[in-house]
Amino acid sequence: MSEVLLPQPLHPHLPLTALAPMQDVTNLWFMKVIAHYGSPDYFFTEYFRVNETSRLNPNILSAITENDTLRPVFAQILGESIPDLVRTARELCKYNVAGIDLNMGCPAPRIYRKNVGGGLLLLPEKVDRILGELRQVVNDRPLTVKMRVGFENTDTFDKILYLIDRHNIDLLSLHGRTVKDMYHGVVRYDLIAEAVKRVRCPVLANGNINSATAALEVLSQTGAAGVMVGRWAIGNPWIFHQIRQALQSEAIAPVPLAEVRNYIDHLWRTPTVATIPMRSRLGYLKMYLNYIALSVDTNGHFLRQMRQTSTEAELFNLCDNVLLAASHENFSSVPYSVL
Repeated sequence: MSEVLLPQPLHPHLPLTALAPMQDVTNLWFMKVIAHYGSPDYFFTEYFRVNETSRLNPNILSAITENDTLRPVFAQILGESIPDLVRTARELCKYNVAGIDLNMGCPAPRIYRKNVGGGLLLLPEKVDRILGELRQVVNDRPLTVKMRVGFENTDTFDKILYLIDRHNIDLLSLHGRTVKDMYHGVVRYDLIAEAVKRVRCPVLANGNINSATAALEVLSQTGAAGVMVGRWAIGNPWIFHQIRQALQSEAIAPVPLAEVRNYIDHLWRTPTVATIPMRSRLGYLKMYLNYIALSVDTNGHFLRQMRQTSTEAELFNLCDNVLLAASHENFSSVPYSVL
């Protein structure tokens, strides 16, 4: 194993928590919003796209250089050109990054068709060379990997796990679906459990962890060192705090719907609002609301009405009418499955 240590978590006696990297979501502003409601142990940036002409994206870099959440931030890179991945890793290591994370799981077709992200799972020999070269330059901080259990099947799973060990990867974040599964279908927690047994580094379980209850079940089922939460942290920014409460056998504090209304305001007040057309801003917020709404009411009225709004006034009047009028009611800590 590498002698590099992972950053100190918030509660060393508890399993780890991490916010999954999500392109166009986990920017500096969203990290700050999540931190306001309860930080995870670790943040991961959106991916830095790496090729022969790439330079560090300043907007993504700001999540490292301007981050005042007091939590470690890992810089994620995505690419397949070994010289350029090495160059980018060196550049990022000049900043206060907690570690370098290689994206081997992105399921977007426009990504994997270029043999990057999840596409690398089809190329274990290439992965071997990439990890070997990155390990040489990332030697004073963690080198981590985020991946899925396979591309279309799990044929390369064993080989990739072997490479994770061979190159002394310091942390593995494993989504229990294949690339072709996208975000549908059964999450193979049994394969995450297998990875936990097979590799020497800590493993973060990822995939459909939509509540504190689910996090505890997944930890029990897999034996993972922690959990990584993505889309469900969009819908419930309190989830990391709630997971810590559940891990310590504490009652999960209820979240009034009025607090959800405040969260929506936080999302709307992104610092880039002046540069975003109103129609795009509405679409941006609705993307978040698609997840938030799943825990508002059992019959999905708010979700359907939200999708039908077309102006800022309509959207916020709806939020006020639903969330403030019923402010004595609580936000569900588990999304309503019927929706």
